[in-house]
Amino acid sequence: MIENFRIRITQFFAVLLLAMLLVSGSVWEAKAPFFSSLFFLMGAILAGIASLGGLWCSLYIAGYKNEKLITEGPYSISRNPLYFFSFLGAIGVGLASETILVPIIILLAFVIYYPHVIKSEESKLKEIHGKQFEIYREKVPCLIPKLSYLTEPQVYSVKPIIFKRHIFSALWFIWFIGILELIEELHELKVIPILFRIY
Repeated sequence: MIENFRIRITQFFAVLLLAMLLVSGSVWEAKAPFFSSLFFLMGAILAGIASLGGLWCSLYIAGYKNEKLITEGPYSISRNPLYFFSFLGAIGVGLASETILVPIIILLAFVIYYPHVIKSEESKLKEIHGKQFEIYREKVPCLIPKLSYLTEPQVYSVKPIIFKRHIFSALWFIWFIGILELIEELHELKVIPILFRIY
């Protein structure tokens, strides 16, 4: 229930941003192409890291989310690694718009919305796993990974049918950058007019 609501809110926010980007252009692209290209490169790198990170998380969590407390792999360095990588990916997509305003909007939205989501999900985990989760919460940081805590098993059982579904959601950052590039091309071809420019 909470996860479905979170997904709907995220999708709604993404559509609003996309609608704004459809009719706007980057000031940097027009006045400082070097910075425009730099923003895009940084965005593509962050989106790539986010996609790989999302796949790594999905490998461990797919099919096990409510069955057992996952504390290995990415979940050994952060209690919410999927949100961390999603944050990187969202900022990456924002930078790929070749603006500063869009990643700032995304940052503010994340800071306002996601702490409540994390708190709600962790309350549910505490109900399900009790003391085990309390011990885990005391040791592992909430969001920002601590790489020195990384522990991974030699063998891990994966549920391929469920993992396969998660692959597509992990790659949406890359797809979104492709959409941004298509919009930019449509602007250049004058198919879609630029009504205003943003920093």
